[in-house]
Amino acid sequence: MTSSERFDMGRGENVFKMLGASNHTVMERQPLDYYATDPLAAELLLGEETFDKNVWECACGGKHLSGVLERHGYNVRSSYIMDRCGNEVYDFLGLDNCSWTGDIITNPPYRLAVDYVYKALRVIPGGNKVAMFLRLQFLEGKSRKDLFARFPPKVIYVSSSRILCAKNGDFARMQAAGGSAVAYAWFVWVKGLRQPTIVKWIN
Repeated sequence: MTSSERFDMGRGENVFKMLGASNHTVMERQPLDYYATDPLAAELLLGEETFDKNVWECACGGKHLSGVLERHGYNVRSSYIMDRCGNEVYDFLGLDNCSWTGDIITNPPYRLAVDYVYKALRVIPGGNKVAMFLRLQFLEGKSRKDLFARFPPKVIYVSSSRILCAKNGDFARMQAAGGSAVAYAWFVWVKGLRQPTIVKWIN
């Protein structure tokens, strides 16, 4: 490979990193889409919102969010599609006829995020909350437009500084590689509430 070819390859990778285009990367996606959330994200959310004492973290991964919620005194149900840290083992989307008397807070697999929102809103009681940590670009797309039209979020908290979501929970490796180029936000729904969505900035 010539030096110019190496330059072009590196330049391309940098462009895709800046765009946050995860499907254009020399690294393969984690098979179960396990990208652990920096606990800071949960701290920021709890600085803005209060929740029911019972919280279900239904895509808990390594309990990075669950741990923060527990330290703040919440009763946390942690589940994931496999056992990573002593969690309950459930495929959240595959659970039939389930219900939850409490709130739901999670960072779902991004490719399944719309389905997670619909399912979460279906299983909680009216007046309870769903909080999803999602890429800011979740605001785009026709299927998401339909979701927002039917169920407008109460508030979207945009992180002004980048928060890490690290493949396999390896935050040190991600930091060493330059951190994150992806913008994230907390999307918070209150079941049954229909009003114009408020946008706020945090971090």
